[in-house]
Amino acid sequence: MEIVELRPNLYRMQAGFAPLYLWRDGDAVTLIDTGTAGSGPAIEAALGELGLARSAVERIVITHGHEDHDGSAAEVRAWHGAPVLVHEADAAFVTGEARHPEPVLTDFDAPVWERMTEARTSIPPNPPSTVDVRLTGGEELDFGGGARIIAVPGHTAGSIAVYLPAHRVLFTGDTIAATSDGEVILGVFNQDEDAMLAAFRQLAALDVETVCFGHGDPVVTGAGTALREAVANHRPRARPPGRYS
Repeated sequence: MEIVELRPNLYRMQAGFAPLYLWRDGDAVTLIDTGTAGSGPAIEAALGELGLARSAVERIVITHGHEDHDGSAAEVRAWHGAPVLVHEADAAFVTGEARHPEPVLTDFDAPVWERMTEARTSIPPNPPSTVDVRLTGGEELDFGGGARIIAVPGHTAGSIAVYLPAHRVLFTGDTIAATSDGEVILGVFNQDEDAMLAAFRQLAALDVETVCFGHGDPVVTGAGTALREAVANHRPRARPPGRYS
């Protein structure tokens, strides 16, 4: 599984259905998401490519409690106890105490949901993981020159974004995505479309040069402009009453 350097200290790798990101401060690594279950060996191999052992992982930050993002949290945590950080509203999905609800589909993403049935159902369930830190939003974490946690409910109630203002880097989770042709869009398969749009606007207002999505290729340079243009071009997505549950 290939690891790609996006810019100094920032790396991306595909771990099953979704990417995960590594931020490196010297010999210390923060993981942003962990991919699907069983990605541990690939993550360890990627660390090896950087000349690091798996003990380099200092923390695991989960952007939201879906299996393609938190699937290997328990496995990586078991290496040496690196803490898992999750928003309190999604923590029960990571610990296995609850199942996340199905999305409220709009006319825009309902056909995509149907086309992806096989891919979605092939994602293995996440082994339950301890959650060491329950976030609420507003915290500043000790990596990347000060990483700010931004609560962005909408995709899930406990979705977060991670912003590194010193480096102008933003990790959006599934709040924002990029299509296969590189178009930046509001994420799909959400719980609350209105909250998502508010979060989209909030993130687009940040001073950002590089943005890393939960799905789709990142924008390495000029990300702030790309986000603002995407917000300006967004059109509301209709949800016919009673059609979806």
